[in-house]
Amino acid sequence: MSAADLSSEPTVVARPVLTIAAVERDTRISKDTLRVWERRYGFPQPLRDTNGERLYPAEQVERLRHIKRLMDMGYRPGRIVGMGLAELLAMDIVATPDSLPRTEEGLRRRQELEHLLALLLSHDVQALRRTLGQALLRRGVGAFIKDIAVPLLVDVGEAWSRGQVAVFEEHVCSQALETVLRSSLAMHPELKDEPRPRVLLVTFPFEAHGLALLMAEALFSVEGCLCMNLGTQTPLSDMTLAAKAHRADIVALSFSAAVSPHQWVEALNDLRAALPLNVEIWAGTTAAMSVQRRVGEGVLLLNRLDAIGPEVARWRRAQLT
Repeated sequence: MSAADLSSEPTVVARPVLTIAAVERDTRISKDTLRVWERRYGFPQPLRDTNGERLYPAEQVERLRHIKRLMDMGYRPGRIVGMGLAELLAMDIVATPDSLPRTEEGLRRRQELEHLLALLLSHDVQALRRTLGQALLRRGVGAFIKDIAVPLLVDVGEAWSRGQVAVFEEHVCSQALETVLRSSLAMHPELKDEPRPRVLLVTFPFEAHGLALLMAEALFSVEGCLCMNLGTQTPLSDMTLAAKAHRADIVALSFSAAVSPHQWVEALNDLRAALPLNVEIWAGTTAAMSVQRRVGEGVLLLNRLDAIGPEVARWRRAQLT
């Protein structure tokens, strides 16, 4: 065979594939869920290696990223798992319109968010923290969380779903926000408004994400509440003991999209049964609308952090009647 013949042969490019463990880490969809979808919906359709282990092509992983993102917005798997990438992208665009007003102020906020994302992607952590801290000082805690922290996390999540942000960069963003918020809480002045609800902030053992809990603590503090943040992954028995010791009026929990609603709905109902009825339970989750009917009375589901202020005001009015 001549050199000319060799040069005319097509180049075979190996298509990237991921193991099921890698797909779980990349998409945050559990291995069990991937297997169930494969049987029930016919997607994903993994390849198999010589040992029979599942291998997922890159285009299927991309579809799974968008499916997970839409599920986080409340879509049911049965509706979207069988969709192609083009359909998923179209739904993503419709489901996430730009929430910033098309005004000069909205444009400034969009530019500010894009600058923060650029700092994250350039790995300039010190500048990211400094810029976040300046934004907090300019706006105050409540407006910072509403106008900067939450939209930035949404932007990072969207960039991750498009493959533009790595998981470690997402973690860096969360850590930077945590650092800024903790510094703010340490300097927060004590308010004298009465009555002041005592709030216990906590997550169940299966919930390891604590940033939303920290943002909630900051907003409760702005409202003059007395807060005790136990952090993440606390057993039910310790929650009830802490609520009694702290004389809590409200037990506040947060649930990330990584946790199945079925799991935390059952846990919430167990907590409701374990606490006195005069102790309110507030739970923050993006799936609030879809599961409200499945939780017992005395459990308030909030799908927005900025609902905390009005609910604290409602609690105060109830104490005065």
